[in-house]
Amino acid sequence: MTGPLITAADLAALGHDVTLLDVRWRLGGPPGVELYREGHLPGAVFCDLDRDLAATPGGGGRHPLPHADAFQAAMRRLGVRDGRPVVVYDDAGSTSAARAWWTLRYFGHQDVRVLDGGLPAWTAAGLPLTKEAPGAAEGDFTARPGGLPVLTAEEAGALARAGVLLDARSGERFRGEAEPVDPMAGHIPGAVSAPTTENVGPDGRFLDPAALRARFAGLGAGEGVPAGAYCGSGVMAAHEVLAMELAGLPAALYVGSWSHWVTDPTRPIATGA
Repeated sequence: MTGPLITAADLAALGHDVTLLDVRWRLGGPPGVELYREGHLPGAVFCDLDRDLAATPGGGGRHPLPHADAFQAAMRRLGVRDGRPVVVYDDAGSTSAARAWWTLRYFGHQDVRVLDGGLPAWTAAGLPLTKEAPGAAEGDFTARPGGLPVLTAEEAGALARAGVLLDARSGERFRGEAEPVDPMAGHIPGAVSAPTTENVGPDGRFLDPAALRARFAGLGAGEGVPAGAYCGSGVMAAHEVLAMELAGLPAALYVGSWSHWVTDPTRPIATGA
């Protein structure tokens, strides 16, 4: 496999030669594991975003970066192996799957793909689902932090002034008109509104690389411009980083994102467009 995406047809052709993670998740529920039990791709195991892809919420935000040893243990429990490809999917435009892709890549896994279009693309291709959970298979993945660039709060604030910092949340949350989760509304001063929902088409598949490059160039994130992304808690922003990789544009992730930014009352907040 080449590139960070894989089609449903190509995944089906691989058979059992991959570790397949179901990363369905909803902000506020229902629990993704319930959706998994109702039907999932054959051979897939459920990966819990809150438990397996993040540390405990708190001062680091709602979905802080997990510790290497905890992430390693979680991935081994799910059967992830260093020398075996991993494919991740969800049913919501690859938003939560992108967090799994990013976290595995950050901790050093070299062969991770996102199922483009997710579970809807799989079923649209006439491929089967199952309620049968696969047997336990212990993995041997070794977590090696630093595989992808990250931003601290201070670096994110500086990048918003010296480069381009993309805010992957909805326009309403960016402008401070609504904030359903975090205690303060608004955005990091100097950031650019770039809702990650605009990286995919109506079918949940990513736009082609040329269209993504054009989109990011229009936002000021062209080739050679230092770029980063943040969102509410580092989930949608991972999707933004994935879209930028498809466009051939490197970007760093502010993992704590807005939920971490607002934990310090001395950090400035901007509102409006």
